[in-house]
Amino acid sequence: MIKSKSDLKFYLSEDLKRFDGKKPSLKDWIVKNEWAYFYKYLRTLRYVEYYMNTGNKIMYLFYFIKYKRMCYDLKIDIKPNNLGPGFRLMHLGALVRIKKNCRIGKNCTILPGVVIGNKRLNGDESWVTIGDNCYIGLGAKIFGEVHIGNNVTIGANAVVTKDIPNNTVVGGIPAKIIKYKMIQ
Repeated sequence: MIKSKSDLKFYLSEDLKRFDGKKPSLKDWIVKNEWAYFYKYLRTLRYVEYYMNTGNKIMYLFYFIKYKRMCYDLKIDIKPNNLGPGFRLMHLGALVRIKKNCRIGKNCTILPGVVIGNKRLNGDESWVTIGDNCYIGLGAKIFGEVHIGNNVTIGANAVVTKDIPNNTVVGGIPAKIIKYKMIQ
């Protein structure tokens, strides 16, 4: 969670590293490169988190309105205070939705169409925990109270309903372990 200016700078710098360390240029905005919109979305989300956690209501309201408009325009619904540093969205496309009871570790990558958590299904208060350095493929769904380990790759269109150990590749409906990764 971002609770100070130094935390905010750290999260923003880690997010920028995932974009090859360079901010969008005027050319990127003119030709409408999608990564420029993702960068702007993440930056706005980080400011929402900062002002939400520090209690500055006026600045929080300003960034929250901007954030909600971007959620609608980009079809991305990621609740504040869920993402670790170095988060990356890859492409525009289908809706990306991450519920509020979720914790995602550092350096995770998510593709379009990913849904994490049910939407108000019988007061669903279960937590989804995703470890560091995870890759979640196109259209993957993660439902229920699930713990996903570090360095996990979830295949396209997989439906995860059970815990996944570290260093694995999973896929299928329901998701099953396809192989274990060799760690060097």
